[in-house]
Amino acid sequence: MQSGPSPFKRLKRHLLATPLDGLMTVLLLALLGWVATTTLHWLFVDADWQVVSQNLPLYAFGSYPPHQRWRPFLWIALLIGLTLLTLLGPRRGWIRKALPLVWIAMVPCGVVLLAGGLGLLPIPSHAWGGLTLTLLLTACSGALALPLGILLALGRQTRLAVIQRSCSIYIDVMRAVPLIAVLFFGQLLIPLFLPMHLEVNRVLRAVLAFALFAAAYIAEDVRGGLQAIPRTQREAAAVLGLSPKQMIQLVVLPQALRTALPALTNQAVGLLQNTSLMAILGLVELLGISRSLLANPDFIGRYLEVYVWLAGVYWLVCTAMALLARHLEHQLSPTRSATSKQ
Repeated sequence: MQSGPSPFKRLKRHLLATPLDGLMTVLLLALLGWVATTTLHWLFVDADWQVVSQNLPLYAFGSYPPHQRWRPFLWIALLIGLTLLTLLGPRRGWIRKALPLVWIAMVPCGVVLLAGGLGLLPIPSHAWGGLTLTLLLTACSGALALPLGILLALGRQTRLAVIQRSCSIYIDVMRAVPLIAVLFFGQLLIPLFLPMHLEVNRVLRAVLAFALFAAAYIAEDVRGGLQAIPRTQREAAAVLGLSPKQMIQLVVLPQALRTALPALTNQAVGLLQNTSLMAILGLVELLGISRSLLANPDFIGRYLEVYVWLAGVYWLVCTAMALLARHLEHQLSPTRSATSKQ
C-alpha cells in the first residue's frame, strides 16, 4: 500500500508552490515572528505588572472585609474544583450523576457565602466586587434567565393567542432595546415603582435586569431548537399515549435544549462579558476595579498592563465555560447515549 506524501512535501506544495507563494509565506512568517518577539519582550521586560500583583486580592474580592475573604475564596475554589472534576473526573458512577445537582447548588451556595446567613456574618452587597461579583452576576442571571427563556419559547409556540402574543411582544421589545438601557432602567427606575419601605439592593437589581434581557435571546435560541424537532417525534409521543405536558417534558424539550446548546453557550459567554457594563453604573466588578486602580496616582499610565490582564482573566473564564459546554454537548450526543446503553 503506497503511503501519501510526506509532511514536508505537503507543506511545500501548499506554501511554496510558486515563487509568489514562497515570498508571501516568508513575509508572513517574518511578520508573525516580529509580532511574537515584540509581544513577548513587552510582557516579560517592558511591562510593569505591579499594578496587578499588588492588587490581586482587590481583583478577586473587591472591598470585601479582609477577615471574611475566606468566604468568596472558598466559593471560587469550589467552582474551580467542580470545573476540573467535571472535565477530568470519572465518566461514570455516582459522582457523575451528582454533578448537575452540585452545579445547581453553587448559585445559592455563593449567595449565602457572600451575603451571610446560617451563622455567617452579614456582608452588605456594596462590599462585593472583583471576580467574585462578576461570577455571581453571571451565575444568578443565567439561573433566572434560562427557565424564563424556556417558558417564553414555549409560550410563543402555544396556540393560546393571548399568551403567544404577550411572549412575542416581550421578546421583540427586549431584543430592540440596548442592554445598557435595560441596566439603567433596573438600577434607576425600578426603585421608583416600589413602595417606600421596600428596598432592593443594587446587585439584585442588576441580576434582574440581566436575566430579563438575556431571557429574550434564550427564548429565541430555544425556539430554534423546538422548530428543529421533526413533527414525527410529537406524533410518536401522542401514539404512545403521552399527555401534552409529558410530551414537552420527556420528548420535545430535552431534544430542543440539546440542539440549542451551542447557542446557549454563546449567550452564557456574552452574559459574562456584559457584566463589565456594570462598571458604568457603579458596581465594582472586574472592570470597575480596574477603573478605580487606574485613577490611583501610583498606577497612572498602566492602562495596557491592566487591560491585558483583564483580557487574560476573561479569556480564561470564557474558555472554561466553553469547555464545560462542549463536554456537556458530548455527554448529551445521541451516539454517545446509544453507546453507553449498549
